[in-house]
Amino acid sequence: MRWALVKVCLAVTTMVVVAFAVPLGLVIKEMARDRAFSNAEREAAAVAPALSITTDRDQLERVVASAGSDSGMAVHIPAGGGQRAVDIGRQRAAADDIATVRELGRASTTEVPGGSTLLQPVALSSGAIAVVEVYVPESEVSNGVATAWAVLAGVGIALVVGSVAVADRLGIRMVQPAQKLVEGAHELGEGKLGARVPEEGPTELRLAAVAFNSMADQVVQLLANERELAADLSHRLRTPLTVLRLNAASLGDGPAAEQTRAAVAQLEREVDTIIRTAREAKPQTAAAGPGAGCDAAEVVRERMGFWSALAEDEGRKWRVAGTERPVRIPVARADLAAALDALLGNVFRHTPEGTAFAVDVHNGEDAVIVLVSDAGPGIRDPEAAMARGRGSGSAGSTGLGLDIVRRLAEATGGDVRIGSSVLGGTEVRVWIQLDGREPVRRGHRVRRRRTGRLVSTFNRPRSLP
Repeated sequence: MRWALVKVCLAVTTMVVVAFAVPLGLVIKEMARDRAFSNAEREAAAVAPALSITTDRDQLERVVASAGSDSGMAVHIPAGGGQRAVDIGRQRAAADDIATVRELGRASTTEVPGGSTLLQPVALSSGAIAVVEVYVPESEVSNGVATAWAVLAGVGIALVVGSVAVADRLGIRMVQPAQKLVEGAHELGEGKLGARVPEEGPTELRLAAVAFNSMADQVVQLLANERELAADLSHRLRTPLTVLRLNAASLGDGPAAEQTRAAVAQLEREVDTIIRTAREAKPQTAAAGPGAGCDAAEVVRERMGFWSALAEDEGRKWRVAGTERPVRIPVARADLAAALDALLGNVFRHTPEGTAFAVDVHNGEDAVIVLVSDAGPGIRDPEAAMARGRGSGSAGSTGLGLDIVRRLAEATGGDVRIGSSVLGGTEVRVWIQLDGREPVRRGHRVRRRRTGRLVSTFNRPRSLP
């Protein structure tokens, strides 16, 4: 916008300067010519009275010399009345031009080498016509023209530069508010809800800034309302949780009772976490700060210990690999546990009883991959399964489980892929990036497709015993 305004102003000002400067320059040139020939006419008129009185050569030479133009003036007196022709000074005009002026009886100009001559007829007392020739050099005709043109060019350039400077200043006044509006839109798009735009500049941009700030305020208000709604809905779960806790306390002793009470306690912690997160409006996916995060191997062992009891009840074979050593990842412990519960819950919910499953943890230099495999019927449409809120269409499915896993992985720079496992069913691969570098690992090959998605060729889980 700024440069477009400058170009338009430059073009308009240049056309105006040319439209006025060129005719004015031609007028100045014509005025200089008229001035030079007016001086020549005055010089010729100074000799005319002497010619009307006498035709004596000596006297006329003195008159020409007193006029100060003896080098550029000539007098031509024809023969007649008993006297010879008299020519005083240097003749530059052609004889035919002089004869024509004498015959016509009016002044004329003619071109000669180095300039022009003015031929002025003068009537003598004898009735003959004498011709006064005044030489006008070219330098006198163009005297002052170059200076005047230079002044006009300087004025034109000054006008063009001044107009461009003014247009540039006006462009900055228009562009800066637009740039601030763009920056504010980018910041708001990046999640900086405090981004606002100064309401300044031209009327249109000022109105746009007002509309943007109003929109940002509405977005903040809507998000606040959603957080409050999430907190309120989560708080409503406390009543049935209290009933469950009381019922679990009355179950007595035994592994099933202990697992039920542990599940109720964990559910209460998750509800509390949801309420705090909604109130504080702080994302809890990525763990911030050096040394933060959790041990993925420990979390996998803990959650598999929880789900193993249910697996035994349903006659499912299961296996865990890669959890012998600590595996640090930049993810909060509660978030990783929630993601694992979502994946394992899908296995129990969407596969028949007796279906085997496995969890493998692969630790690389800059990434950790968690593979959850099963021997079930598989997923017909992986893309639809990954869509938030789509669900599987079965009862009790909200379509948010895999979305929770996806957001956890993408918060670290990784991703989630669904494929076929060697067990014959579904394999969900969760890629958790550690430092954002290009993946280079030992024992397996990693390549990056043109789409920017990472594809791993880790060794598949071994068959279950």
